[in-house]
Amino acid sequence: MVKHKKNHAKSKAGKPKQPRKGKGTPKHHKQTAQPTSFEKADTAAPVALTLPKDVYRLFGRHPIEAALKNPLRDHVALYGTDNALNNLKGLLRDLPDLDVHQVGADQIEQMVHSDSPHQGLVLETRRLPGVHMEQACELIEGETNFVLILDQVTDPHNIGAILRSSAAFGAKAIITMDRHSPQESGVLAKSASGALDLIPWVRVGNISTAIEELQQMGYWVVGMDGYADKVLADIDAGQNVALVMGSEGKGMREGVKKKCDFVAKLPISDRVESLNVSNAAAVALYQLGLSK
Repeated sequence: MVKHKKNHAKSKAGKPKQPRKGKGTPKHHKQTAQPTSFEKADTAAPVALTLPKDVYRLFGRHPIEAALKNPLRDHVALYGTDNALNNLKGLLRDLPDLDVHQVGADQIEQMVHSDSPHQGLVLETRRLPGVHMEQACELIEGETNFVLILDQVTDPHNIGAILRSSAAFGAKAIITMDRHSPQESGVLAKSASGALDLIPWVRVGNISTAIEELQQMGYWVVGMDGYADKVLADIDAGQNVALVMGSEGKGMREGVKKKCDFVAKLPISDRVESLNVSNAAAVALYQLGLSK
């Protein structure tokens, strides 16, 4: 590199030499790579193509924030774009042992379905531990105690939405069967918008047996049926209510209906035959809250 002095050295033609462009640029002008703004992330970690059976992927900011705040969760790794991880910086300071990997948006889309609203975040986590009904549904004196029982509701979007409504309207827990109901999944958690980690989810072997146990605990059980004679607002079931919602197509099974203390319906217009089960659950929970 030519060192510039006060007087330029002259060429054979007597003209002063000009510093060359490119290689002659002073070293202090050289551009250096800027460090990532999220200092904790490991950008070299590969994305796993397959996962262990007990691990699944959450996506989207609300479900992931709720999962990270849940002490019952056992996390494997968090993947995110630089901006998405920066939005979680305060929360991640409290999780020093969590593996965090900064990746590009294209890598995120390889981990979930391309049309999934991931918002630049994917969390690999283990499923929540099982919950006992006696613990999740324990009556608290002086408060309203609502529980939702889902009789063979199978759509993960519906269960996610019901979890969200349960959190919004103060239900203590939801109860489903071990079989004939979906597992935790990214789709279900996204539909729940964080409520999967707020509302206990009890799984039982038999819905009728669960109803009997709830009745012994002090609950009055109200089954929702579009063909019932009474509307829900006319039912006086007290402060402790277990609400039974039937499956998307067939509704409550007859054996489950017989176990209920009351059977009621929502007063809807004749222009529609029925409501989606998640919408019906939200309206029913709201009505119960009004009556208390």
